[in-house]
Amino acid sequence: MENYNKILIVRTDRIGDVVLSTPVIRVIREAYPQSWLAFMARPYAADILIDNPYLNEVIIYDKYHKHKNWYASFKFAQELKDKQFDLAIILHPTNRVHIITYLAGIPQRIGYKKNFSFLLRKKIKDEKAAGLKHESEYNFDILKLIGINSESKETLINVSKEDIEFLSNLLLRKGVKEKDKFIVIHPAASCSSKIWLKENFIRTAKQLLNSFKIKIILICAKEHINICREISKELPCERVFILENLKLKELAALFKKASLLISNDSGPVHIAVAVACPVVAIFGRNQPGLSPRRWGPLDDKSIILHRPENCQPCLAHNCQNDYKCLKNIKAEDVISAAEKIFKNISH
Repeated sequence: MENYNKILIVRTDRIGDVVLSTPVIRVIREAYPQSWLAFMARPYAADILIDNPYLNEVIIYDKYHKHKNWYASFKFAQELKDKQFDLAIILHPTNRVHIITYLAGIPQRIGYKKNFSFLLRKKIKDEKAAGLKHESEYNFDILKLIGINSESKETLINVSKEDIEFLSNLLLRKGVKEKDKFIVIHPAASCSSKIWLKENFIRTAKQLLNSFKIKIILICAKEHINICREISKELPCERVFILENLKLKELAALFKKASLLISNDSGPVHIAVAVACPVVAIFGRNQPGLSPRRWGPLDDKSIILHRPENCQPCLAHNCQNDYKCLKNIKAEDVISAAEKIFKNISH
């Protein structure tokens, strides 16, 4: 293998994608223990990478605000150039990232044969849409271009004592004591084709509250607060609480203390797994590139529920079939999966 003094890993898409890229960080660090290792991400995902023990630096590229126009992106590229990276590993292909790493004068740039990939030095065919394997495995395919053949499914988010203390105090103010067991439910998602019926979440929560001595935490981004409120008002207020707009490290701290996460297909699924919280993950869509085979939780404790319709093609958020794939998953399915995980935990 060639020697690289400074290596830049680039991934500027969503939260879950960045979490699923954390195994790459450790493997590169093991291959290049003396190198300076940096990760370039968007602001809202960067928190995941803070305090990662294998990274020297987190670089924020703010595509939609600070670096939105091309002049700002050009200046960003010049600042990147001053850092004198030898290698850029681009895990998600975008025109901007390929242009920026080229303008930054990084001698070796590797990634996928897509979106201005003529600016790359080495590249592989982008076959992710086929969904033949997990996203984390696709990440490792790129590393083969520099002679790294090892793989890992161990995602990592480092949660500090400060994060845990903040979260514990927040829960205490809500009425959740340190000894209380609780389940987290994430009933929203970035796309309507991922959102399970609100009524099913209500039914599931009621049954779990009846079956176990637990409390329930509903989580969501600010824009989805109404979903949580509508679910909460159907449940006993002394045992159900809403936490909105938690920072990613605070979310990780919450999952670290939780017994279980029940969630639609979304970034929190992967954050939970990274801190060893089991998940019941609800998947809809029938597109191979959007399937749990590619995006499911990367652990052995979690349970995936997926009952796709045979829609050809699957139109995802433009569904013309009333999201039957999601309706195929009943509250009883999720209740059964949650109870199974609880029994395994108790043993």
